[in-house]
Amino acid sequence: MSLEQPTFAERLLWRLEAAGFDLIAGLLRLAPVDVASAFGGWLLRCLGPLTGADRTIRRNLELAFPDMSAEARDRVRMASWENFGRFAAEFTMLDRLTLASGRVEVIGAERLRAIAEGGEPTLMVSGHFSNFEIMASAIVASGVRCQVSYRPANNPYFNDRVVRARASYGVTSLAPKGAGGARDIMRALAKGESVAMLVDQKFNAGVASPFFGHMAYTSAGPVRLARRYGGKVTPLAVRRLKGARFQVSVYEPIVLADTGDVEADDETGVRQINAFLEARIRERPEEYFWAHKRWPKSMYKPPRD
Repeated sequence: MSLEQPTFAERLLWRLEAAGFDLIAGLLRLAPVDVASAFGGWLLRCLGPLTGADRTIRRNLELAFPDMSAEARDRVRMASWENFGRFAAEFTMLDRLTLASGRVEVIGAERLRAIAEGGEPTLMVSGHFSNFEIMASAIVASGVRCQVSYRPANNPYFNDRVVRARASYGVTSLAPKGAGGARDIMRALAKGESVAMLVDQKFNAGVASPFFGHMAYTSAGPVRLARRYGGKVTPLAVRRLKGARFQVSVYEPIVLADTGDVEADDETGVRQINAFLEARIRERPEEYFWAHKRWPKSMYKPPRD
């Protein structure tokens, strides 16, 4: 059943889910930001390990850190659940987590200012680090005209709430992933607007590139777009400082190869971006969202006896 013709049961379930979100969000917003964040962290630290996603996290950590002791991986796993719980609670109050609030500091802010003042379109890339919504907040606060690529939620009512939550901190133009979104992104770049993307998820038809020593299929789309509009990508990362306080780092642009060999240049660019992401994850593995199945399905199959 397509989203254009949902059944009555689907619409009812979507509305109930959205109502549940509204109730939880309303209650969380009654609490101080740090209290709500800590509660979310505590709750997911308790409940996260009981879900099926915990198996994916365990396997991802085994693949990424084979030389790490089982005890150390468990500490990272539990801390990552806590971080995700904090993120979930903080999502209900993004308007309180802005540069103006004093809860966010930016390292390399001059690079964002240069993009804003220069007027040249820039492709910005990052991954699911800490509270990754904070990066978009920092970008728009710098004055950069920017489209933010995102994957719409399956529940359209919840998706409306996501859009409103992001609009509360200034992101009013979102480009959904997919063919339509790709066209929107190209139009935005052609008009001189920048585009921000999270590029750390599996892409089945992508380029096979090393990621923590294993080949991971990765979209070459960001690399191709960046070559077409300036030949560089600007990477960002966000770190949690303490509680619901954050540091956004804007790094030196990655200059992409343009030798005329499109396939080789795609592979080189994807490798450069994956290397950046891996380095940031290794710095703070407990703040990464490990629940994505980043590697091929065969690597998640249980071993045969």
